[in-house]
Amino acid sequence: MPRYTALVTLLAILFYFSTGYGVVLARQKFGIPAPAMSGHPDFDRAFRVQMNTLEWMPIFLPLLWLFAFYVSDVGAAVLGLVWIAGRILYLVNYTEAAGKRGAGFAVQGAACVVLLRSAPSPASSALSCTADDAARCTFTAGRRPSFAGGMS
Repeated sequence: MPRYTALVTLLAILFYFSTGYGVVLARQKFGIPAPAMSGHPDFDRAFRVQMNTLEWMPIFLPLLWLFAFYVSDVGAAVLGLVWIAGRILYLVNYTEAAGKRGAGFAVQGAACVVLLRSAPSPASSALSCTADDAARCTFTAGRRPSFAGGMS
């Protein structure tokens, strides 16, 4: 079990919860009643931080776990921490001014690109198996298919 990745996953979820709490505080501070989705510019930015984090989590989390299983638990955890740091930078800069969000976005986006390019999946390995070989195709650490009988 990738323990370090599990810990980083929990940290990412805690960060997401904290962005939700930030929206609650912004609603109270600026008098924006639910279910309103906009109002004061500072509320709008707090809401966008939460929603953008939510939009990225279904990209980030599967990539993180694929990397952990097929490449490295520690490497996945480090890249996960980079993603969280990017999200925190995004939050801090975006809450100051919308135009400042780029650096944090770039950091978390770069972490996802590294995860995507480095974490092969069983599906990508399966694409290299022909229909005739599919019955004999097995996955070796998710990287390259190996075949019974020594073919590779």
